[in-house]
Amino acid sequence: MPTSEQNEFSHGSVGVVHTKVVRFESLTLEGGETITPLEIAYETYGTLNEKKDNAILVCHALSGDAHAAGFHEGDKRPGWWDYYIGPGKAFDTNRYFIISSNVIGGCKGSSGPLTINGKNEKPFQSTFPFVSIGDMVNAQEKLISFFGIHKLFAVAGGSMGGMQALQWSVAYPDRLKNCIVMASSSEHSAQQIAFNEVGRQAILSDPNWNQGLYTQENRPSKGLALARMMGHITYLSDEMMREKFGRKPPKGNIQSTDFAVGSYLIYQGESFVDRFDANSYIYVTKALDHFSLGTGKELTKVLSKVRCRFLVVAYTSDWLYPPYQSEEIVKSLEVNAVPVSFVELNNPAGHDSFLLPSEQQDSILRDFLSSTDEGVFL
Repeated sequence: MPTSEQNEFSHGSVGVVHTKVVRFESLTLEGGETITPLEIAYETYGTLNEKKDNAILVCHALSGDAHAAGFHEGDKRPGWWDYYIGPGKAFDTNRYFIISSNVIGGCKGSSGPLTINGKNEKPFQSTFPFVSIGDMVNAQEKLISFFGIHKLFAVAGGSMGGMQALQWSVAYPDRLKNCIVMASSSEHSAQQIAFNEVGRQAILSDPNWNQGLYTQENRPSKGLALARMMGHITYLSDEMMREKFGRKPPKGNIQSTDFAVGSYLIYQGESFVDRFDANSYIYVTKALDHFSLGTGKELTKVLSKVRCRFLVVAYTSDWLYPPYQSEEIVKSLEVNAVPVSFVELNNPAGHDSFLLPSEQQDSILRDFLSSTDEGVFL
């Protein structure tokens, strides 16, 4: 049962959950290298029905993990998409079997830089092979098959999670019925790559970087914190930052910054260091930058093979993944006569809008999934 500290978030909660890890013999990556063994950390919510046709895979963004809903023992806050996952919620666990896994290359239980190399009993760190969005999806396919699921009811995700959902529709067109892509893109623009490159260079410039072979006692914490600060600026809109901070001074005796927004970013950077790995940050941002299904005619050709319905959601205030990138996906789907619903929400929160509680967004997700149940296209 939720603790007293959890009551604020516990309405409709799936309750206390546990992250599990499944091990597979191996996974051959798109680059030709092999991960042996392959480990995937995951959580599930709800019950898989007898036909095994009610499963929804939820894919996380850059810094997310398998913990999408409910509470871990002792936690005061729930998983990153708890507002939308649970009994009676958009992703209704009374109806659907929800699966959430940590991407490979990450640092929250799936194979990645923190994995122990059996040859020397030390973490792989920067010697771990490059991982693509396609590799992440291929690993997820193994997990789905592990449950005996042939066809997913839906794959859903925002930002990097949206890229994974899009990749699912292309790589396994007969394995999913619906695809939900939120605040995402078919490929990164030069500006999006630039933001990630600055973050990576901040880490590489840290005195403790040591070619990625740092110790836990001497991690490139300052570089990783700066990378997170840079990234976090892009997650919020100008309107949201004006509303939250304006030009107000910081609270308390903070000598390192003159403004409230500065102390906020410092806090975000320092807290991120405690829960993420610098090597994983580099691996995952590179996977984002190298992902490309193309644009225009190239994207239309790639999406000609998809066999599922789509819901594409964009946000007017999102300047990191601006709506035009979502519209390109929609246009290519429409050219291929793929059933697609497109919604652009006027949410002021910026890129992070897809993560935040929203009755309007909840209704859109709920209606799309329900209309699929009834065989009706939006």
